Amino acid sequence: MAPRASLKAKGKRAKGAEEKSAMQYAKEWSTWTMKKAKVITHYGFIPLVIIIGMNSEPKPQLYQLLSPV
Repeated sequence: MAPRASLKAKGKRAKGAEEKSAMQYAKEWSTWTMKKAKVITHYGFIPLVIIIGMNSEPKPQLYQLLSPV
């Protein structure tokens, strides 16, 4: 016997699917925003501390900022 062809629509949306509500869009947007903020914070914290330290008075040298003592 030959296999039957599937009538289900493939992909994220099927024809006749309900539209997303504003609450679902807000949830997706906030999740996307928090993921991006996490990455920015992860990679930007140490450079931010160094930049703030370099602009403070008295002006330290870079090796003074990076040394543990």
